[in-house]
Amino acid sequence: MNVQGHAALVTGGASGLGEATARALARLGAKVAVLDVNLALAETVAAEIGGVACQCDITNTESLTAALAKATAAHGSARILMNIAGIGSAKRVVQKDGSAAALEDFARVVNVNLIGSYNASRLFAAECARLAPLEDGERGVMIFTASVAAFDGQVGQQAYSASKGGLVGMTLPMARDLAQHAIRVCTIAPGLFATPLMRQLPEPVQASLAASIPFPPRLGKPDEFAQLACHIVANGHLNGEVIRLDGALRMAPR
Repeated sequence: MNVQGHAALVTGGASGLGEATARALARLGAKVAVLDVNLALAETVAAEIGGVACQCDITNTESLTAALAKATAAHGSARILMNIAGIGSAKRVVQKDGSAAALEDFARVVNVNLIGSYNASRLFAAECARLAPLEDGERGVMIFTASVAAFDGQVGQQAYSASKGGLVGMTLPMARDLAQHAIRVCTIAPGLFATPLMRQLPEPVQASLAASIPFPPRLGKPDEFAQLACHIVANGHLNGEVIRLDGALRMAPR
């Protein structure tokens, strides 16, 4: 699909990987709607790329429906959905005081990362399926954002790994389901990236994580994620793929 002139939705588009992807799509000529819970940040990004800011909670259907309606009113029906909104968590199953980890924390992460992504996808797909096919017969494309933690989760990442593993597992059946509507589905599973979540860690911890990568010995750049996301949109042969953006070489021995 040629990105130029098409409407795109980017959840979590106000910061990190989402912001980089929103900016990359805009540079390619897409009409970008920046969907985020943080309206102030979304408005800043949208103003800088000539897009529209839509405040929403992807786990709340009413909130999400209102945001999609605003995006459609501004740009028309979207053919591109970038599911990038997500949260992290680090909780051991048995806490230091001997108590069990709170179930609410596990449920919150799964609700945002997995159920929220499915919520955005189902609403997008239902609208996209009504659009006329493009010249190559395609109607649209959606991308999920998983994580290397879906395959190689660390201590305390039970909720995060489960939610991202769910996105990986949902990719192929979603692609098969939507093939009849000519909507492609792919997932990117990034490794260690310099995101706002990562930058919350102490500098020595960030440096240690970067040093654990054999080559290149650094954290991934959000722009690198965005470049791959845009390539998937443009490459009409990619469908049902889970693409790891960490590389086998980056999996340093534990």
